[in-house]
Amino acid sequence: MLINEYLQLRGVTAEQSRQESAPPAPDTNSADSPFAAELKSLMAAQSGAEKAYAYTPTTAEQLEIMSGVNFSRHAVERINQRNIDVITGSKLQRLSKGVELAESKGSDDALVIVDRTAFVVSVRSNKVITAVDADDIKGNVFTNIDSTVIM
Repeated sequence: MLINEYLQLRGVTAEQSRQESAPPAPDTNSADSPFAAELKSLMAAQSGAEKAYAYTPTTAEQLEIMSGVNFSRHAVERINQRNIDVITGSKLQRLSKGVELAESKGSDDALVIVDRTAFVVSVRSNKVITAVDADDIKGNVFTNIDSTVIM
């Protein structure tokens, strides 16, 4: 028996059968659904991120939590002024390890270089005094340090 004969016995036309078995059409008027709202917010966030790298200012508390090293107000100002990215990658963790290395060698004040960023650190107080990025590092003389750690 063919499908068409079976449908005729049941009193259903082939067109009715196709409409019943087809998946329901998506509701195009559901722009206010939670899914649609979430999708719109994700798309807006993604398009905003793609437009340009947006530097988010950091605070001393955020940096201390992520690294275990204290940051002076001056260091945080320099990081924010110079748009130094210390958040991505493992820069803060390596800074912390560099400070530990300097401390293990008896250093009081160290220049810790992580990637292309230089941090002047008071090892005794476990505090970053200032930060200089690769663009500003050339031509600078770092004084009052007794050691350099390159991470």
